[in-house]
Amino acid sequence: MLDFTPVRNKTLTYSDLCRDLTKADLHRLTDEMIDTMLAIIADAKDEDVDFVPLDPDANDTFGIPEEKDLAWTLGHVIVHATASSEESAALALTLARGLPVEGRSRYEVPWRTVHTVAQLHQRLEESRRMRHAMLDAWPDEPHLDTTYTPYPSVGPINAVARFVFGLSHDDSHLGQLREIMRQADAGQSAAQATH
Repeated sequence: MLDFTPVRNKTLTYSDLCRDLTKADLHRLTDEMIDTMLAIIADAKDEDVDFVPLDPDANDTFGIPEEKDLAWTLGHVIVHATASSEESAALALTLARGLPVEGRSRYEVPWRTVHTVAQLHQRLEESRRMRHAMLDAWPDEPHLDTTYTPYPSVGPINAVARFVFGLSHDDSHLGQLREIMRQADAGQSAAQATH
């Protein structure tokens, strides 16, 4: 897996991080990320999917106002992370084809509809398939000179960096997934101890 620490610390740009990555690397990195997420939730039970963790730092400035301070469940994190990476893959495909990025390309499964571990697995495997399909749709000679600037702090990025941007977003939620699983496990252990 890529180490995003230098990018987050602003000692390396996304373009520098991605300079030598190939499309084959992006396929491999996609599998590593999905496999990591699956490993984190490997011991999850259906009741863990709707478990609401303690999250005093919850602050979703992009969500609807009444859910701004809502702690995210496993289902919420998985559908959010996969939607963001799929958007990055779609925008990367646009750039690889030499076209300008215009607007967003995002759909997120409604998190309130996700209640089982099977749904988490299905969503992760579907996302893996979709990301691979979008990479497979790149031209044989992608237009890596086509760039755009999603945020001023990121600077101009090409198709490879845009794809990796999604993996970075996934990576930023791995600790959150681990913490939800830890709290869910601790809650189950405490409940069993009282019986």
